[in-house]
Amino acid sequence: MSRLFQAYLTIDWSAASKPATGADSIWIGVMKRNVRFQHVFEAHNPATRAEAEKLIAGLLEDFARRAERTLVTFDFPLGFPRGTAQALKLGAPAWAKLLDFIAAEIKDKPDNSNNRFQVAAKMNRLMTGEAFPFWGAPAREEQTMLSSKRPRAHGEGDLPEYRYAEDATKGVSSIWKLYYQGSVGGQALTGLPMIRRLRNARPAIRLWPFELPWRPLSPADLDGVEAVFAEFYPTMFDAKPAAGEIKDQAQVRVSAERFNTLDEQGQLGRLFGPAKEDPRKAVVETEEGWILGASA
Repeated sequence: MSRLFQAYLTIDWSAASKPATGADSIWIGVMKRNVRFQHVFEAHNPATRAEAEKLIAGLLEDFARRAERTLVTFDFPLGFPRGTAQALKLGAPAWAKLLDFIAAEIKDKPDNSNNRFQVAAKMNRLMTGEAFPFWGAPAREEQTMLSSKRPRAHGEGDLPEYRYAEDATKGVSSIWKLYYQGSVGGQALTGLPMIRRLRNARPAIRLWPFELPWRPLSPADLDGVEAVFAEFYPTMFDAKPAAGEIKDQAQVRVSAERFNTLDEQGQLGRLFGPAKEDPRKAVVETEEGWILGASA
C-alpha cells in the first residue's frame, strides 16, 4: 500500500509580539525517516516566527533533496469566511487574493513585533466601516476600527462568523477573534504571509484544498508534488503530555504520529475531503479552505 507522504510537519503557530519559548509559543513537530527508514519524531521550539520560517524552509529543502514528499499542517485557518474577498473588493480566486493582500499588509520584524492589530483594523474599515468583524486587542491596541471586546453578534447580511469547516468542528474559534484564549485570528494574519513565501519559493508545493481537490486523495493526485500545506486542529486528537512535555509539544507530537500511522495504514487520503459531491465544494476550494480530518 503506497504512502502519500514520507515526512510530516505539524506546526503550532504563535502571534506573540516578543520572542517566546515554552507554553503558548511556536512548536514544530517533525516526523521523518531515519537512516533505517524508521519514522522518528523530534520537536523544535523556535523563539521567533523568523526562526521558525527558516527552520521550516530548511526542512522542506532537505526532504525535497531526499525525494520525500511532506505533509505540512498549520494550526490556523488558511482561508476566510465566504464573502471576505468580495467585501475587500479583491477579485478571484478569493483565497489567493486574500493571501496576497495580507502578505502585502503585514509587517513582521525579526524580534516578533508586528502590526497585526493595525491590519485587522484596516480590514474592518474596508469591509464594513466599523469595528467589525475582527475584534479582540489589548487596551493599548484598541482603536476606532478595532475593539477589545466583541462589538456585536453576526446577523443577516454580515460576513459569517464561522467557515463551514468550523461549523463542522467542535470548539474551534472564529478567525475574527484576534486575541485572548483560544484565538486564531492573530496566528492567521502572521502565518499566512509565511505560507505565501514558502510556497512561492518552492513551486512544487500545493495548498489544500485550494490547489488540490476537496476529496479523498490517492498517490496519483500528488504526482510532481513535493509538499502539501494543510490546516489541522491539534485538539482533534487526544494528546496527553508525556513526562517532561508541555501541552503544545504533546499536540504536535501526537498529531504527527497520527498522520504517520494513518498514512502507513492507507487511510490518510480519506481525511482530505468527502467521498461524495458536496454543495459546499466550490466555496471550500476557492475561498474558505477546510480543516484536515474534519467531518464533512
